[in-house]
Amino acid sequence: MIEIKDLNKSYKTGNNSLHVLKGINFSVKEGELVSIMGSSGSGKSTLLNILGMLDEADSGSYTLDGTEIKNLNEKIAAQYRNKFLGFIFQSFNLINYKTAVDNVALPLYYQNVNRKERDERAMHYLEKVGLADWSTHLPNQLSGGQKQRVAIARALASNPKVLLADEPTGALDTKTSYEVMDLIQGINDEGRTILVVTHEPDIAQMTKRIVMLKDGLIIDDTVVNQVKAAAHV
Repeated sequence: MIEIKDLNKSYKTGNNSLHVLKGINFSVKEGELVSIMGSSGSGKSTLLNILGMLDEADSGSYTLDGTEIKNLNEKIAAQYRNKFLGFIFQSFNLINYKTAVDNVALPLYYQNVNRKERDERAMHYLEKVGLADWSTHLPNQLSGGQKQRVAIARALASNPKVLLADEPTGALDTKTSYEVMDLIQGINDEGRTILVVTHEPDIAQMTKRIVMLKDGLIIDDTVVNQVKAAAHV
């Protein structure tokens, strides 16, 4: 599903160059649930941005579902993101003046899905995350956990190949974090490929594989015995 080969990325800082990713090799099979860990400055955010087509590597290759991702202009990158990827963010990134159902339906608008089908699919995914009764609420009327569930429903609405979750539990308390991870585990159990960037070891243990980054290098890549979140909710 994802194939990264010899990926390098540097940033110019004044007269200096900061080598952030140093020849990363990394692959993810369809249906995997992988966490990416590392301290601040390890390169995990840069890697996630490249995977999400928000940034581009200096060298190396990135193949997603058989499509090589390179030299994309913003229009093509946006089309590929819509086709392949769903995003879940720490800060939810909901539009404050839109209801839950309208937030979930938004990616479908950009796919030119008609209004009726957008609303039906948005309601389907709100139901899936247990928020059908909250469909007409605005984000400021929802708890942090509910906002993240709306964000997950939005990420699923366009039926992406891969979900990219950037610190999805970072703004949540422990109980709510585990509820969100229980939802993510359930989505993965249905066959969806999911990558979770996290700095929380207990959250990483709820995935099936932990990739550890340090100073732009993968220093460990281990399949783990997954802890079921539901057992701790």
